[in-house]
Amino acid sequence: MKKIKNNFLLAIIILLAGLLSCDNDEIFKTEQYKNVFALVSETDNIYSKYYDLRESESVGYLSISCGGTNPTTKDTNISLIEDPSLIDTYNKVNYDVEYNKYAHQLSKSMYNIDSYKLRIKAGEIKVSLPIRIRPEGLSPDSTYFIPLRIDLHDSYEANPEKSYVLFEIRIKNFYAKAEGTTYNLTGKEQARSIFGTKIVHPLSADKVRIMAGTEAYMSDIEVYKKHALILDINGEGKVHITPYGDIQVDQIDDDIEYPNIFKVDYDGYRYYKTFLLRYDFTINNQTYQMREELRLQFDPENEDEM
Repeated sequence: MKKIKNNFLLAIIILLAGLLSCDNDEIFKTEQYKNVFALVSETDNIYSKYYDLRESESVGYLSISCGGTNPTTKDTNISLIEDPSLIDTYNKVNYDVEYNKYAHQLSKSMYNIDSYKLRIKAGEIKVSLPIRIRPEGLSPDSTYFIPLRIDLHDSYEANPEKSYVLFEIRIKNFYAKAEGTTYNLTGKEQARSIFGTKIVHPLSADKVRIMAGTEAYMSDIEVYKKHALILDINGEGKVHITPYGDIQVDQIDDDIEYPNIFKVDYDGYRYYKTFLLRYDFTINNQTYQMREELRLQFDPENEDEM
């Protein structure tokens, strides 16, 4: 009798498992074939695009993509709107009361979006929104967003987790990118040989910022004001060195080995962006004599690999 009872319970368990499996299969099939569209983005719904400071205006693209096993059979019309509250939420979640780190909404005078209405045509998987940016005047020390979200659509479904995007505008020039480009450093401080790395930030089409000498790098505007320099590169590669803030600096132009120039070197195998700098700087009444080479390997056919 006990054996019959156990067999009966086992049969019930198998039957229930089978029913659950069928339900899961149906759910999977439904999800598998569903057409869902989304704003393309990465972590924190951010999509970043670099804009070159050498161009007065350039275009970047934000994509909306549609997924699903089967192709769509009808057009999908989508309307976007700007929503500044998305930036407020981002700042609060990521920085709370660290207000100096808050992201900013890009000034409307610095960009154009011709239309906020897009259409994914039947059978196609994406559409792109052109965004024209005028990057002059943007700082490498700030984060700039255009906050966009889906307002209306007339078919299929929007992925609720990807229904908005913070379109981030990052700046670059030929020498560096906004987040800082790391060059290899060699040279001399006084008579002492130095080796290491140095972070270079773009400021304008032909200007970059570096820390003076071997001063410690810190991503802090007050530190930059006390310890950073501006390198201004003219069309012939001559470098003019000036203070970024309060630091005292004297450019020395009679050094043959370090003649204050920028050049592109080729050793037969690789290309290098190279600064050869000679200057003296004074901090806390102490003057330091600097001779330094900054060198960065790069691919001239793909500058985005800097």
